[in-house]
Amino acid sequence: MRKTTALLLFLCFLVSVSLAQDFSSRFDAAKMRERVIKLSADDFEGRGPGTEGGKRAAQYIADEMKASGVKPANGKSYFQNVKMVGLKADPNTKLEIAGHAYKFGDDFVATTSAQRPEVSIDADLVFAGYGIDAPNFNWNDYSGDPSDYRGKVLMIMVNDPPATEAEPNLFGDKALTYYGRWTYKFEEAARRGAAGVILIHTNDSAGYGWNVIRTSNGNWRYEIARHAGETTPYLDMKSWVTNDTAGKILKSAKLDLDDLRAKAARRGFKPVSTGLKVRLNLKSELKTFDSPNVVGIVEGSDPKLKNEYVVYTAHWDHLGIGEPDARGDKIYNGAYDNASGVAGVLGIAEVFGKMTKKERPKRSMLFLFPTAEEQGLLGAEYYSTHPLIPLSKTAANINIDGVNFFGKTSDFSALGAERSSIENVIADAARERKLTVEGDTHPEQGFFFRSDHFPFAKVGIPSISLRHGDKFVTPLKAEPEKFFRDYTAKYYHQASDEYKDWWDTSAMIQETELALAIGIKLGNAPAMPRFKSSDEFAAADKKRFRK
Repeated sequence: MRKTTALLLFLCFLVSVSLAQDFSSRFDAAKMRERVIKLSADDFEGRGPGTEGGKRAAQYIADEMKASGVKPANGKSYFQNVKMVGLKADPNTKLEIAGHAYKFGDDFVATTSAQRPEVSIDADLVFAGYGIDAPNFNWNDYSGDPSDYRGKVLMIMVNDPPATEAEPNLFGDKALTYYGRWTYKFEEAARRGAAGVILIHTNDSAGYGWNVIRTSNGNWRYEIARHAGETTPYLDMKSWVTNDTAGKILKSAKLDLDDLRAKAARRGFKPVSTGLKVRLNLKSELKTFDSPNVVGIVEGSDPKLKNEYVVYTAHWDHLGIGEPDARGDKIYNGAYDNASGVAGVLGIAEVFGKMTKKERPKRSMLFLFPTAEEQGLLGAEYYSTHPLIPLSKTAANINIDGVNFFGKTSDFSALGAERSSIENVIADAARERKLTVEGDTHPEQGFFFRSDHFPFAKVGIPSISLRHGDKFVTPLKAEPEKFFRDYTAKYYHQASDEYKDWWDTSAMIQETELALAIGIKLGNAPAMPRFKSSDEFAAADKKRFRK
């Protein structure tokens, strides 16, 4: 009898464990839909940082966490304010080179990091190839005298130099490294003392069209405000030009863009002085303001491990009010990007908030909704350098930037998982749900560097960004199929990214339940995950434990 009872109890235990692995029933589908509708409604004005709509969005998120039993992470406040400077360039600005005036929006866009309402450029133009100094790849586009770049405007290509037959793994082959990101190009040029940078846009190198560059840079651009006496280098001019415009500029100096592009892809390339002058008088509206990261916590169950945290992130901002589209719509609602992600993480926070103390993972959970992701990951960057929880006590970051609303899938990806021991946790969660883990399907586009998990990785915290798959259990048809197929071309950073009634909340719950399960596993793991010793962020990982 005792053996039978023991066996039954053991079987019940196995059943309970199996059931406990699926938390789908704990999510409120109606509430998830309601949160997306609320955050992407016109009265939130596209959730631009520093705007009334942005303030309403941040307050709404804080109120939802409070109602879910999630405590404020910053003392008695859910807000971590980030002081910012915003600039909006005069759309009548002209870029003048070799007697030709190029048109703002159509040919180029520009902003400044000078954090002043007016800057003037009158400088020599240098073609600097890929603008990379990478000792680990034995590559340096900045060879020669430092004065070759100081005070100059550098024309630079985005992405990495291509791999060759002789060097098939050069710069990670097809996978984009950080050296290929536009943010790196600006940072390195500023370190060289350049006055400005002109980046050359192509659809292939960016993964999206000029329309995205235009809408993303033709409105307010923000930066974290510099403090008095701060010595961080910056550029007076940060700009993009179309590929055609770059070709015309160089042709005026009797140079051929395709020829220079080919030469810059080979070792030993030397920057080319074009003999041209760049003239730009950039006037901008300027404002300074505070914009909050919204942060909440749910305490873990273990007396010791509750002092360590798993961080969930989903940025709350979008592009605000901008240039009208063909329909006359000028509110960039950002329903998929990223009202859906905020709704997902709020749902996860609510599940944790309603757990009994015994149910909760051993480690605590921190829910961070950063501001100004669309402006260069600014909110997450600020948090990573001003953390509310010490970096040595931060176990991992799970980022969600867009939640699947098309339909359930049999696959997903976790960008960055292969870089750390999180990879094993991801594999376990996928196996339990009979899901296939796909790698980065577009490594050449550098998605790992393009959302709020990246600032965490830079300071050594193992981080992933969940992305839904494309193997739909039920094939997509009609409008969902069209939206999925055309998203990058027609909806990404456009006013057309709006909520639709056909959104499938069961698909949203599938993805957020997976994220919840990954967080629980990380919260209960005997040790914090670590970057693999071969990874570029392993040094930062070690450094945060030495402080």
